Amino acid sequence: MRRSWALALFGSLVTGLAIATVSVRSHAADHPRHPDWFAPFAPATIQGPDLMPLHAARESESVLRSFIVPPPVPEVPPIRDPATPDACSPDMLEVDGDYCPYVEQQCLRWLDSETKLRCAEFEKSGAERCALKTQHKRFCIDRYEWPNKAGVLPAYMTSFRDATVACVSQGKRLCDDTEWTLACEGPQRQPYPYGTGFARDGRACNIDKPYVWPRPERIFNPNTQDEELARLDQREPSGSRTSCVSPYGVHDMVGNVDEWVVNASQSGRPHLSGLKGGYWGPVRTRCRPMTTAHDESFKYYQIGFRCCGGPVVTDRGDAPMAAR
Repeated sequence: MRRSWALALFGSLVTGLAIATVSVRSHAADHPRHPDWFAPFAPATIQGPDLMPLHAARESESVLRSFIVPPPVPEVPPIRDPATPDACSPDMLEVDGDYCPYVEQQCLRWLDSETKLRCAEFEKSGAERCALKTQHKRFCIDRYEWPNKAGVLPAYMTSFRDATVACVSQGKRLCDDTEWTLACEGPQRQPYPYGTGFARDGRACNIDKPYVWPRPERIFNPNTQDEELARLDQREPSGSRTSCVSPYGVHDMVGNVDEWVVNASQSGRPHLSGLKGGYWGPVRTRCRPMTTAHDESFKYYQIGFRCCGGPVVTDRGDAPMAAR
């Protein structure tokens, strides 16, 4: 009797295990074995608890996870994007601010009432208001006009194309006019880069010198060019006027030589080239205006440039190895 009962119990256990095995295999067969199914590796993926005792399911899950779940990888700080400004090279300055596409600047008193080129004083009230949505900018700009060296006369008789090539040769680029304007005006959007920013000062920068009529036929004649340029030249060494510094610390942004920029604000019309800042003569020489009458091949006795560019990334660190 006892033997019959034992045999019956043993048969029941064998039958139960067979059924459980078939059920598990049948359930697994419903799921194709491809990466999408294994990807989550979460406990919910393992369907054993519905078919096997809880302790057996936990044991199977533990064994399975030991094979398919990778060991934890220590967190590594993300690498800084090289396109994101971190620092500028020593000969450049960082400009970080909001450019306003349209600022109303009201002149209170003109030095030349007929031509209205040189404003003696601008209205301060409301100067910070921007009529359009601002554009955040962060970039590097040369401290001085090319060749970007204190105490050296800035280059002149350069074309937009010449300036572009020169900047690229140093891993830089020409500033676009919106960048140049921001670097000159500063956060307060002031018309002049020096002093209070709203009153013109002929002593602060190399501006308002007596106009000397040029003779183009002599400028572009190789036999007379040097002599004519020497007669016209009223440049001063970069940085020689210590008060001619913008709120961002950029020197000689108005006066000395006109500076080529990329005409971004007017979408390259009528030319991709634009001129900013004015030169030593009695012209506008303030931050916002731009001359767009000259094409990319034009060069003249008072035209130079400076460069802009992205920052130099300092300390990139080692890149993490890819897990395989």
